[in-house]
Amino acid sequence: MSDHPETEANRPTAPCCSPDTAEAAREGTAAPTGSPAQDGPEGFEGSEGPDGSEGPEAVAVRAFWTRLGLPGLIDVHTHFMPERVLEKVWAYFDSAGPLTGMAWPITYREEEGRRVALLREFGVRSFTSMLYPHKPGMAEWLNGWAADFAARTPDCLRTATLFPEEGVERYVRAAVEGGARVFKSHVQVGAYDPGDALLDPVWGLLAEARVPVVMHCGSGPAPGKHTGPGPVGSILARHPRLPLIVAHMGMPEYTDFLDLAERHEEVRLDTTMAFTDFSERLSPFPAAERARLADLGDRVLLGTDFPNIPYPYLHQLRALERLDMGDDWLRAVCHGNAAALFSVP
Repeated sequence: MSDHPETEANRPTAPCCSPDTAEAAREGTAAPTGSPAQDGPEGFEGSEGPDGSEGPEAVAVRAFWTRLGLPGLIDVHTHFMPERVLEKVWAYFDSAGPLTGMAWPITYREEEGRRVALLREFGVRSFTSMLYPHKPGMAEWLNGWAADFAARTPDCLRTATLFPEEGVERYVRAAVEGGARVFKSHVQVGAYDPGDALLDPVWGLLAEARVPVVMHCGSGPAPGKHTGPGPVGSILARHPRLPLIVAHMGMPEYTDFLDLAERHEEVRLDTTMAFTDFSERLSPFPAAERARLADLGDRVLLGTDFPNIPYPYLHQLRALERLDMGDDWLRAVCHGNAAALFSVP
């Protein structure tokens, strides 16, 4: 889950998130090439036809949203980052299987241009470039890369990140003024308290600017000192207008984060990896909470973790569909809610 030293306290039962390191970008450490994308629950082998046309998965994904009468999908939790950083991320996942007993084949192990093309083939109208630091001195550099990526990728919602360090308010303000539309905060990998005094003016700034923050604050796959609903609740008490998107539905503290969303109207949750076969084996969503998904249907957003997922993209959509929440709910989750939040026409 992160590339800071692993201990008994932070060793994951299974990885779900990727480490970003400045050293990787500077050292150029390459990941093992591994094997091609593996067959997943939907049985797809890649997403491109033999003649370069859209493959069967792209056709199936488009059929999913076409049936719902949508113009496409909006995915608020996708990862794009400096190439050498991503190589280190993939190397981490390659090694995670022997460490955890759960294989994690990267389904979309492709070069950057191909990954962008895949999302477009799937009909993803807007997506993000989630990235985050694990130590001081990285965030501003990552923000520079993300700004450049968004400038050459118009369907990417310009993404930025932060870390509790001297200068954080300055570079967050610069990112907002430069056009950042969403931030990523990773409490677990960064191992920081979101209530750190250095971040307090930042949360106020983002609340005032109405810029959402996707935050990995749940304790999956392994708890950290500052994960769980408590630390997040403390910042919402001071900044109730902060547009917060809880990553992974708050896995595994689903109930606690649903409670938080009910208490704070600016709290939303993304579906990243939730409800999939992979996550249901590790952290099943409580059946008793299904009704609350319906009640909060206007604040659940599609997220996937593309490209670092061990199953096809379509499986996340099928996992949402099999919740049997109805087509109106699916339309809102897969497009409408994010379109309203990010003003996507």
